[in-house]
Amino acid sequence: MFKKISDKSIIEGILNQDDKTLNWLYDNYFQTVKNHIIKNSGNHDDASDVFQDSIIVLYSQITDNSLNLTTDLKGYFFGIARNIWSSHLRKKRETEEIDTDLIDDSDENDSADPLFERIVSRAFQKLKPDMQTVLNLYSDGHSYEEIAVRMNLKNETYARRKKYLGKEALLELVREDPEYQEYLRFRK
Repeated sequence: MFKKISDKSIIEGILNQDDKTLNWLYDNYFQTVKNHIIKNSGNHDDASDVFQDSIIVLYSQITDNSLNLTTDLKGYFFGIARNIWSSHLRKKRETEEIDTDLIDDSDENDSADPLFERIVSRAFQKLKPDMQTVLNLYSDGHSYEEIAVRMNLKNETYARRKKYLGKEALLELVREDPEYQEYLRFRK
């Protein structure tokens, strides 16, 4: 069951989307990825997501002939997973910094910084209408269930996901705004 399979056989199995190979990969590589993610602020769900993303990256590299193995496949795969997780943590840290700015501005006083308001407003206007709607409903205090009903979404899980994607898109637009870096310099 846990016999050794050559890297070449694994690569061919991934290329052919062979279930046995993918199951073998999971049985033999997942625990290493999971251990790393849990040691670095993650959980089992994060590990599963990163593992799946790593398989997709590896598959893409195999299909477009950009795979350049300089080590064994397990080490290479772990490197992909580690890079994906590091990228996730960086984005999370940046998001938390922007969230802190948003919270700080609303807590300090009733009249928020006009520059920051302009940046957020400009970013908000660039969002798709459905993202604007879900963020407005959420900020008005509506529950995810109410948002799902008002927006004709399948259930509250979809509403939660749509709010998350809207917030991420808004934060990305804020980060990309040229005035945001200027705002950060003046805040410090």
